[in-house]
Amino acid sequence: MGIPLALVVVGVLVLLAFALPSGGGSGAASAEPAAASVAATGPGTSPGAGAPADPTPSTAPPSVTSAPSSATATASPSATKSPSATPTPRPSATTATPTPSAATSSARTAPATAPPAAASLAGRIKPGANYQGVATSYDAADGNGACSFGPSGDLMIAAMNHTDYETSRACGASVLVRAANGASITVRIVNECPLPCAPGQLDLSHEAFAKLADLSVGRLPVTWTLLSPGTAPDTMSIRYKAGSSQWWCGIQVIGHRNPVVALEVQSGGGWRQLTRTDYNYFLSPDGSGCGGPIRVTDLYGEQLTVDAVAVKPDVVQPTRVQFARH
Repeated sequence: MGIPLALVVVGVLVLLAFALPSGGGSGAASAEPAAASVAATGPGTSPGAGAPADPTPSTAPPSVTSAPSSATATASPSATKSPSATPTPRPSATTATPTPSAATSSARTAPATAPPAAASLAGRIKPGANYQGVATSYDAADGNGACSFGPSGDLMIAAMNHTDYETSRACGASVLVRAANGASITVRIVNECPLPCAPGQLDLSHEAFAKLADLSVGRLPVTWTLLSPGTAPDTMSIRYKAGSSQWWCGIQVIGHRNPVVALEVQSGGGWRQLTRTDYNYFLSPDGSGCGGPIRVTDLYGEQLTVDAVAVKPDVVQPTRVQFARH
């Protein structure tokens, strides 16, 4: 009995040894990768080649370009060449197209906002100040220039030096020019004399320079001062730039007695001041106020309001207002 019992015990121990797993705990580790592998290959977890593309197309409509290119908006024309027309953006099919009312104009008292402070109105050319410089001369041809006024029948005109031109603020100014010999002439600024024309320098038309000295003099020391002339037109006029529409426009003031320092359009229940270009137009790049009321401020702070002026590109439209003489 002892020997069989011992054999039974040994057999049981051998069976137990083979039944136990080797490497303690490795069975769980091997099961986890299997589960991970199943999860990784399950449906919907891998963007395979057959995955559907985004079914939602873009619903945003194409935007309407409302501003001209920067090259057009900022390019300054030469003395004999007017600025190029700016492309007119076209509205979308769902945009309403209001019809500008007929042009009327009136001076209004008690404006909605006070005119700019006097300090901001006085640029480089100030009323009552005397300026010293030199007068030169140029062939003014038909009298057109950087101010974009167009041909002039009166060639008593001049180009203001680049510094005092001040981004066309000098355009339309009447200037009394005096030479040391006592001769004097009144000229209207219609052009810009580019650098190296020095501050204080006036480039007169040949016809104007000849009133002061012989053209052979070349450079003539002069003094000059701003005028508020009594011979100005009875009323000033408004002109929209070629290419203007209700979606983009450039506005110019013509025949003003005193230099214009600001132009505003009525927009959104208030007044919006437009940016001035060196070719003497005030731009509304998004069409705000185009065809609506216009408010113009001169160097002395006087504000005149012109009721709605129809957008008629390159057409001079008279108003019924003019700045006071000072």
